[in-house]
Amino acid sequence: LTVGITKAVSNSSQANGFYSNPLIKIAFPPEAERAAQVLRDLGMGKTVDDFVETLNHGAEEATKKATPIFVNAIMDMNLKDVYGIWRGENDAATLYLKEKTNDQLKTAFHPVIKEALDKVEIAKYWKPIANTYNRIPFVSPVNPDLTDYVMQGTLDGLFYLLAQEETKIRENPKARVSGLLRHVFGWES
Repeated sequence: LTVGITKAVSNSSQANGFYSNPLIKIAFPPEAERAAQVLRDLGMGKTVDDFVETLNHGAEEATKKATPIFVNAIMDMNLKDVYGIWRGENDAATLYLKEKTNDQLKTAFHPVIKEALDKVEIAKYWKPIANTYNRIPFVSPVNPDLTDYVMQGTLDGLFYLLAQEETKIRENPKARVSGLLRHVFGWES
């Protein structure tokens, strides 16, 4: 678990860890996709692109807080948890960590994402987009508070990467970087 956590957090928290990874990149909010297209049609495509980049940089900052929360969940495991993960599906550890840490991660991520979005002046990108779009007649206004949207995208991306790492460790003996992992999964070398 620690190996998978370390890799998932490291990959997601590095510069452009979310933004450059199409599998976890946080896109323009779906409820505002129409707004993005209208704004692109009005010549504001760069503003839309800068906005998406900013959302992803906020996610990258937040994931730096995940490791200690995950480690605490591992330390609190009992034998039943360990057995369930060992005998479980390829994402059993990921599901365990999601169940045990989701609320703590939200609590830890919220202020970090808000600060990160503030630091990179998210309002500079989102407010003009939201205000311009909301002035268009006959459209449903978009929500200008993006912290929760970015937080959920951050959690989804982080758990996606964790599930990928878990699958690699379970299926690929070379990904089992310690003797203990090789022993537990039956790949002595």
